[in-house]
Amino acid sequence: MPGAAIAGSGDAVGEGSRTVSGKYLIGIDGGSQSSKVVIYDLAGDVVCQAQKTLRPTGRPRPGVVLHPDDDLWETIAAASREALAAFPGDPADILGVGLCTIRCCKSFLRADGSLVMPVMSWMDARAYQPWLPDDPELAWATTSSGYMTHRFTGAFRDSAANNIILQWPIDTDTWKWSDDPDLLAQFNMRRELLVELQMPGDVAGYVTPQAAAATGIPQGLPVVTTANDKAVEALGSGSLDERTALISLGTYIASMVHGHDNRKTPEAFWTNFSCVPGRYLYESHGIRRGMWTLSWFLDLLGPELAAAATAEGITRELYLEREADHVPAGSDGLMTVLDWLAPTDKPFRKGIMLGFDARHTRGHVYRSILEAIALSMKNNVDAMCAELGIALDRIVVSGGGSNSPLFMRIFADVFGLPASRSTGGSGASLGAAICAAVATGAYPDFETAAKAMASGHRETFAPDAATSDLYRSMNAPIYWTIRDHTDGILERSYPIFH
Repeated sequence: MPGAAIAGSGDAVGEGSRTVSGKYLIGIDGGSQSSKVVIYDLAGDVVCQAQKTLRPTGRPRPGVVLHPDDDLWETIAAASREALAAFPGDPADILGVGLCTIRCCKSFLRADGSLVMPVMSWMDARAYQPWLPDDPELAWATTSSGYMTHRFTGAFRDSAANNIILQWPIDTDTWKWSDDPDLLAQFNMRRELLVELQMPGDVAGYVTPQAAAATGIPQGLPVVTTANDKAVEALGSGSLDERTALISLGTYIASMVHGHDNRKTPEAFWTNFSCVPGRYLYESHGIRRGMWTLSWFLDLLGPELAAAATAEGITRELYLEREADHVPAGSDGLMTVLDWLAPTDKPFRKGIMLGFDARHTRGHVYRSILEAIALSMKNNVDAMCAELGIALDRIVVSGGGSNSPLFMRIFADVFGLPASRSTGGSGASLGAAICAAVATGAYPDFETAAKAMASGHRETFAPDAATSDLYRSMNAPIYWTIRDHTDGILERSYPIFH
């Protein structure tokens, strides 16, 4: 259901567990709101899994956002223990561990690998500034994946593909640290603080006795580097061709298309590292607090909605979706603008819902948010594809929201293209397992592994021509220009209410 993977439905243990035989892979997905550990077979089917919800981030002052204490590691360790406890096979048949964590976080470590301070969230303004903690014990500066790699293996290594040029002095042509002293100075970085870089699919090290005791993962298993979480998710979705866009529904909603060229000065997108070594991932502008907005609305409706859903034995999302499914396309003119977290260059922006009249119900509001996500991403993807000079053949939608048939139909109709979703294992945990499959020799390369593990479980929604026409008539002349009319009002009110 929309938001289900983001809002957190409690801790899930052993989902999908079954009797098995063969060889297996562990995929770790350390996300923004939960840590998920999944054990897959070599066909990409889920054998068992466990998920632990992260604690709320700490916000001690404006611009500072931290993951409390050692929460990222502790939730991964706890989810690992529970997944391994639910595993019905022989742990000796597990080949390796693929490790994926939240991108754009920063970790500052002492010489022994312990944290100088809690891990810095991607929402922390300092994560994009030349900032280092003023601590004499600082010995290493790395990402969340670099920190987790050390926790699992004792090695100070990280995937090159989880170090972006916005934050780190990396040469995006070579996937290595830059030797340019001016670039190092620009980032206020000393070369000796930076860990060793590896490519996706490389073995970073092996599970130490200490990590095995903490996680339940067998000692000595190879731990494999992946990439930034969106690139790993793209690999797990099986969308590796250059005419398919992945729409990743998460706290931050992004869309991505693979390519071979390192485009360094794009305007409508930015060039990220792919999870396939040597390839790149073009990522359009996205939506901050995207799926979170749905969770916010569900929470706003309070315990009455939750009680009604519980009485029927269904989720809040499904309960409200049944109402939204009867709302006509366009939500009877109710339009939502998704600025629940303003962009840094326009801090005055706020979320907007406009066009209310007496027809509108909570089902209208819910559908309007879904439509706003799809319309916003359609416009962002169109801008990216125009600059790349490509036309898409289809879209793939991943994340918890893709479980919603209504949301999938809206995406197909808004884009006017077939929209596919996975009906089996998918996402960053599967992408991490694919990396482990390549590293351990289960498959010879990424393409073969992705085809075998990620491409066989598909459901496709075809667009409805009449509904697509309605969304086109609503989008370009109206929805796309809303901010042109509201920015002035919000900017004038910002000094009063910010």
